[in-house]
Amino acid sequence: MAFADTFTQIVDSLPDDWTDLELDLRIFDERRYVDAALLLVTCNAQPYSKNDWHWRLLVAHRFGHAAAAPAVHVALKLLDDAGIDGELAVREHRTGRVEVTQMWGRPESVRREFKQLRAQ
Repeated sequence: MAFADTFTQIVDSLPDDWTDLELDLRIFDERRYVDAALLLVTCNAQPYSKNDWHWRLLVAHRFGHAAAAPAVHVALKLLDDAGIDGELAVREHRTGRVEVTQMWGRPESVRREFKQLRAQ
């Protein structure tokens, strides 16, 4: 199955409140490693050294210090379009975390609106 389709299935299987997702990616033809690395730079794929898997992908849902899910999807689609085959594996995902924001000096209406927006 294509990388982008697999990624879509993984994201669709997660609950709506997922926040972080860690994926491992391996390509089958290691001669295409440099080509794949160039295509994965847009989602900040972290290379493994001396490991069975080639890259670790960190994905954020609505906030966080990771690549956005659409950016990862585009990078994986580029791999598919280049004809690079491989596999994805879910290593970890987190749910239920909320964004922490400094609200000192903000009116209560702003605080309520922020909570309402983030609850969706």
